[in-house]
Amino acid sequence: MRLYNRDWTRREIEERVGRIDQIGGIQRVRGAEGVEDGVELVRIRTGAGLSFDVIPSRGLDIGMSEFGGVPVGWLAPGGVAHPAYYDAQGEEWLRTAAGGLLMTCGLMNVGNPSEDGGISYGLHGRVHHLPARHVGVEGSWDGDEYEMAVKGTVDETSIFGDHLRLTREIRSRLGENVIRIRDKVENVGYTRAAHMLLYHFNFGFPLMDEHTKIDFPEATLSPREADMQVDGYDSWQSPEKGYDERVYYHRNIRSEDRASVRIRNDRFPAPSGAALPISVELSWDAATLPNLIQWKMPGQGTHVLGLEPANCVVEGRAAERERGTLVFLEPGESRHYELELKVNPGVTAP
Repeated sequence: MRLYNRDWTRREIEERVGRIDQIGGIQRVRGAEGVEDGVELVRIRTGAGLSFDVIPSRGLDIGMSEFGGVPVGWLAPGGVAHPAYYDAQGEEWLRTAAGGLLMTCGLMNVGNPSEDGGISYGLHGRVHHLPARHVGVEGSWDGDEYEMAVKGTVDETSIFGDHLRLTREIRSRLGENVIRIRDKVENVGYTRAAHMLLYHFNFGFPLMDEHTKIDFPEATLSPREADMQVDGYDSWQSPEKGYDERVYYHRNIRSEDRASVRIRNDRFPAPSGAALPISVELSWDAATLPNLIQWKMPGQGTHVLGLEPANCVVEGRAAERERGTLVFLEPGESRHYELELKVNPGVTAP
């Protein structure tokens, strides 16, 4: 294990602490009031600076995220509401969307509310509000490395409807500022089913400020609306009153293996108050997630950058079908997705 700028064996660590939770670890917690009452969280502390909450009650998405006690992600005003408050109609998703580091969108619709095949699909689909089952939480030694993992399954289905199952594992290691996500989406039904998926990563203040730059993968860049300004898509600004959201598509990502996008800030505030150069890098398999959607929203309160690897864009299921780009899974067929988020303190060079 690499920790505190040196290498350690398991026994060297264990003889210095009463239990591993002294320096990091994994722990179940539960919300106790308001709309968060009863919401189950799994808190992971890597001991190297990165801490984050996985939310079994909300599709095993990721809520709070911090580096050295300083926020990395953006939290929505409604908090991590219990899924019982979710309304699937139209754009009601916005009332209970948690924000946080990751909101998964899908599994049957992404983006605009959509009418397809006589069925209404709400904004961004249901999976972000579906509780996980068969949740496993583990912290254990593997040689001299301490591994922490959360696993579970999320089913989106209905009587007479399609049945898609998300199996997710989120893993981190003590001493590393890395989050690894491994997903499988399987059609466990008996008919061909449409499958849309978007990983809605959200980054906020103070990572996002006037000093922030974003390095995007080589791709074809286009705004969602033709008249939308493109200049400044790779920089940030102070909060602007009345700012209209901007959405950009980075398509046809030119990568033989993994694509990546990086946020750089050379003045991230360390706990001491000093400015710390930092970069946050998100990487994924471009073969299964060929698009990156960018949501630029430096408004007041809603002050957030969304970086969203996806197998679609955000115009809804019917639009994908009309374009011939809607992904389908045959009965028993599955798709695998792997993403990694890494925080690099002291590194901002492009």
